[in-house]
Amino acid sequence: MHIRISSRIAWALLALACLACASIVYAAYRRDLDIARTRVATGSLIAQTRCGPIEYAVSGTGPPVLVVHGAGGGFDQGLDIGASLVARGLRVIAMSRFGYLRTPLPADASATAQADAHACLLDALKIPRAAIVGVSAGAPSATLFALRHPERCSALVLLSPAMFVPRANGAPAVKTPSGTAFLFDTALRSDFIFWLAERVGRRAVIHSLLGTPPELVDHASSADLDKVNTVIAHLLPVTARREGLINDGRVVSALDRYPLEQIHTPTLALSAADDLYKTYDGAQYTAAHVAGARFLGYPTGGHLWVGHSDEVADAVAGFVVAHP
Repeated sequence: MHIRISSRIAWALLALACLACASIVYAAYRRDLDIARTRVATGSLIAQTRCGPIEYAVSGTGPPVLVVHGAGGGFDQGLDIGASLVARGLRVIAMSRFGYLRTPLPADASATAQADAHACLLDALKIPRAAIVGVSAGAPSATLFALRHPERCSALVLLSPAMFVPRANGAPAVKTPSGTAFLFDTALRSDFIFWLAERVGRRAVIHSLLGTPPELVDHASSADLDKVNTVIAHLLPVTARREGLINDGRVVSALDRYPLEQIHTPTLALSAADDLYKTYDGAQYTAAHVAGARFLGYPTGGHLWVGHSDEVADAVAGFVVAHP
């Protein structure tokens, strides 16, 4: 009898301990989610354009640069990417693409429609001409902006770009790192699951979502480590970005070959050979077919060009300033 009562007490204490741990974890999650929601609810505006409402933010002064974020982004990712350009004397306009944060997903959310929306945003802001920086899944619409609105585009910069490249047996131009599909079907469906996955499976998130070899991050400088941490933290709230993520999946999985030979805008394409999304080939191919384009490649760095952040910022800012 005594043993049975002691066993019940032990199980009750274990249950209370588990409940206490769960409460602590959930409180930490709610705190981080509230911070993320507050962050994306402030610092941006909504432009009512002829292409529909577009969320945007502006930072800095100087020559204007339209920063087109990648998958999982929003205006906040654009500001994060553009911070180094602001520090180098440029004015960054960062928007939320279709389906991200407060920019709704229209019936036509193709890369072509996105390119026209970039022009619509510049119209609304009364900016006649700007450089455009397309990052990852933002590269297709940035390239089409240069093709469809050449008079509005002073320079085209493509960073780790999701761009067409012919591959053997018709394989996709952009490859998906192992584990990405699993995370997309689980962690990216729930703010809590993503928050938990980032804490218990951080290396998997860096590999599968950020497309960067985790060992690079293990030995990264404090500045690059801060950049990686910011990218991960600013994926929250992921549910407010899910429509855009799904749409990007559609666009990137069916990339067309654009008439690159018709681009006369000064162009810079940049990638790292160990980018797990395999954007290096697409960046090289694009630069090879745009007249006068420059290609800048690194042997290492992953999708986030870890270890080369200052070099990349200097190259982009210098390129934009050289082509006003």
